[in-house]
Amino acid sequence: MIVAPFVTRFAPSPSGLLHLGHAFSALTAWRAAQEAGGRFLLRIEDIDKGRSRPAFETAIAEDLAWLGVTWERPVRRQSEHLEGYRAALLGLRDRGLLYRCFGTRRERLADIGRAPHGPAPVHRGGPLAPSQEARRLAEGAPFAWRLSVDAARAELGDISALHFFEEGAGPQGEHGRLAAEPERLGDVILGRKDGAVAYHLAVVLDDAVQGVTHVVRGSDLFEAAHIQRLLQALLDLPTPTYRHHRLIVDAHGRRLSKRDGGSTVAGLRAAGMTPSQVKAMVGLDDHSLLAAAR
Repeated sequence: MIVAPFVTRFAPSPSGLLHLGHAFSALTAWRAAQEAGGRFLLRIEDIDKGRSRPAFETAIAEDLAWLGVTWERPVRRQSEHLEGYRAALLGLRDRGLLYRCFGTRRERLADIGRAPHGPAPVHRGGPLAPSQEARRLAEGAPFAWRLSVDAARAELGDISALHFFEEGAGPQGEHGRLAAEPERLGDVILGRKDGAVAYHLAVVLDDAVQGVTHVVRGSDLFEAAHIQRLLQALLDLPTPTYRHHRLIVDAHGRRLSKRDGGSTVAGLRAAGMTPSQVKAMVGLDDHSLLAAAR
């Protein structure tokens, strides 16, 4: 019996320093690859040029190495593959699967570019009437491209037949073979007004190109799997197995963010903590990680 290879990745955005939640996610994915005798990839999701910084990418690599995480080279950087993302976006547009959204900058920023950690506005408005759209275009109004779930349904037929497999657990304990429900996120933005693509499209293309078989990430990204499964069907891409894990939260039960300076790996290093102590803080220990690496 031939066993399929196990390939997973850790894909941070270099827009800040790694915090304990990132450390837990990276170590969890790395351990999963070690236990399966598979491959672990580091991918830098620097598609948001306004927030990404080379210094943060350097710090990410230093923190991961300090924690004992190893990864394959070369590292894939999204900024080096913009043409491929753009071609996929235009292909979806030409098939009538996207429509122009003339929402305000604030509305777009709530839904665009960055990974959808936590709840986001659900847009189901659909395109403007042709006369209204023509007027806005004549005015030079900026717009983003949204994926039409209705148009995707019309092209694919019964999208209720789409499923993905969850080896971990979603926020409500979702596990096993799950039906994809892309309408839960509504018509997400795939193309920004500046011509760049947004998170959902880039990530499904990256995972396919890199041969990722297992997506190991926090349960705050569970909802993203539903819309990403739809994109995989539309683009004829393989569907990885998902393994969402628990989140590391602060003393008030809130998910950590890059603004929490006290919880950064760099800050803990500077305070004199050891890698073992940091791992213990997130419920991992060197013994289990070393056993996985053997």
